[in-house]
Amino acid sequence: MKIKDDISAVGYFAGWSLVKHLPVPLAKWLFNKVADKVSHDGAGMEQLRRNLMRIVGPENVTRELVRDSMRSYMRYWMEAFRLQSLSQDADLHRQLLAGLEGKELLDASLNSPKGTILALTHSGNWDMAGVFLVGYNGPFTTVAERVKPESLFRAFVDYRQALGFKVIALTGGEQPPYEQLKQALEAGEVVCLLSERDLTRHGVEVDFFGEPCNMATGPARLAQETGAHLHAVHCFFHDDNDDESGASVAGGSPRWGMTVSEPIEVDDIKTTTQSLAQHFEKFLRRRPQDWHMLQPQWNVDIEQRRLRRAERESREENQAARQKKKGRK
Repeated sequence: MKIKDDISAVGYFAGWSLVKHLPVPLAKWLFNKVADKVSHDGAGMEQLRRNLMRIVGPENVTRELVRDSMRSYMRYWMEAFRLQSLSQDADLHRQLLAGLEGKELLDASLNSPKGTILALTHSGNWDMAGVFLVGYNGPFTTVAERVKPESLFRAFVDYRQALGFKVIALTGGEQPPYEQLKQALEAGEVVCLLSERDLTRHGVEVDFFGEPCNMATGPARLAQETGAHLHAVHCFFHDDNDDESGASVAGGSPRWGMTVSEPIEVDDIKTTTQSLAQHFEKFLRRRPQDWHMLQPQWNVDIEQRRLRRAERESREENQAARQKKKGRK
């Protein structure tokens, strides 16, 4: 596993070092080719396919949709590797503002003395949304999952801090992340949380596209305990309309979209999280190909993955025991 983690880290470091120097058309072509290869031109990616089935129905999960979903995911990484050098571009911020839906709703919460919680899905380019928010309102606090190896985790943290994010580690920090998030909200600050995945395995079960799914309770609990405003936010891509320099074509639509919901009424944690899930459903139906969920999301899929892992580990243990017994003879 360590070797695999190290190889992944090398790939990410190479991306940050090299991709920002590539011409935009070449970078887009290269990342699309990788997406098509990984997805077998839309014929593979079984878990992604299962996730998309919940949104659009099994009959509508075409090879084109799966291919476009992987291309969207690779577009996120292409932009992420270039984002640090782009984040100071005034035209970028104008583009991001032009793509914002629900500006008056966001402004009302930001101008309030209370804190604001923005709950997002893993859709579009959420780092780009963070760049917009920093330029529009100033730094905000978020949480980062601790990945392996440590050098890669530190690189992710450094990358996002360089963009103006205040990053808290999900695990392994000196202080639990929840308390730090609570302090930020009580000070009237903004907290952004990717919220549809239950990384802690202590989430609450909600109905998500008609099936049981556990979601993180952090946004609802924080809103309940601090009185902060709670909004669901959707990030998505517009179809490319840029020229070879990567700049938006004059008169064209923005390249990135962000939708901010009305403030969500805060009730008990389960009811509030269910309200978030319903907003996420509405958002994801709009641009299903921009939801970058390649892992099991619904409880039935997570349980099936657990069973497969248990079976694999049992086979490996049995094989090791046979090898050991054979060695004694």
